[in-house]
Amino acid sequence: MIAIRGAIFIDYNTREDILDKTKQLITGIMAANNIVNDDMVSILFSATTDITKVYPAIGARELGIIHAGLFCTQEMHVEDSSKMCLRILMHVESDEKQRSAKHIYLNGAQTLRPDLVNSDVPKSPQKEKIFSIAIDGPAGAGKSTIAKKVAKKLDITYIDTGAMYRAMGLYCMNNNILLDHRSTIIECLNHIDITIRHIDDEQHVFLDGMDVNHLIRSHEVSESASRVSSIKEVREKLVELQRGIASRESVIMDGRDIGTHVLVHATLKIFLVAGVEVRALRRYTESLEKGHDTSLETIKQDIIDRDYRDMNREASPLERASDAVLVDTTKMTI
Repeated sequence: MIAIRGAIFIDYNTREDILDKTKQLITGIMAANNIVNDDMVSILFSATTDITKVYPAIGARELGIIHAGLFCTQEMHVEDSSKMCLRILMHVESDEKQRSAKHIYLNGAQTLRPDLVNSDVPKSPQKEKIFSIAIDGPAGAGKSTIAKKVAKKLDITYIDTGAMYRAMGLYCMNNNILLDHRSTIIECLNHIDITIRHIDDEQHVFLDGMDVNHLIRSHEVSESASRVSSIKEVREKLVELQRGIASRESVIMDGRDIGTHVLVHATLKIFLVAGVEVRALRRYTESLEKGHDTSLETIKQDIIDRDYRDMNREASPLERASDAVLVDTTKMTI
């Protein structure tokens, strides 16, 4: 058995943020140590005295951790110790193949309390705080184009969430699954494997182990992705993966519900929009450059239809977060 430590700073003493940060920390530990729910024996949560709204163990249960023992304690107040900090000690089954534990500290959390460190020993500098940028908006507004440039400029990870939904749409097309067969698509979630890897500073999407970057940008796959993304269960599976990445590193993420659902506490939120005519022309030009044969009017109507579906879907519809900055790119160059 091995013991894995972790800590994360809580931004707000609210039920939502406490549970959100708890899940980020647990999924971060699981991903870094390549463990699954059944590997866990117990988790001890330790919260500072200013975290009071909810027990963090509830977050673990919501992640499906039902077999491990969960224990919650509240730390006594110590002068000059970290505030709004949640700590975890996770015990995990181990075997001869198990690598050494990778301890995880997120959102700027410090490894040790100041009162536990010898004052004569220089303290390690605190790691740079992880931050996140969320960009939402309709198709063709320029989200992906700008997000990639910002990621390169700031040297952070770009997560193209739309590519993940495109991979799901491609899976349905490859397996002749009708897009109105909701129950069949939901059943596929138990078998499909969609992962993201970065190769030479570029995001690659893998579907069941195969790099599908070159297959997911067609007009047909785009339409399929729009249809499957309206299914609640599909979004829940992919959102869990997206949050896990953002919990471990600074990211810029674009999509339809990043600021309102995926990264509710993003450091910066942008809502990017543009007129329908301009967005259609951008997509039309992009299609011609890739050698795809389609018409401007067809693309325009598809965008109008997709806008309606995105804004009226039951699960996480497209809308501007109350704290998002509105940017209209209609008359802007890249």
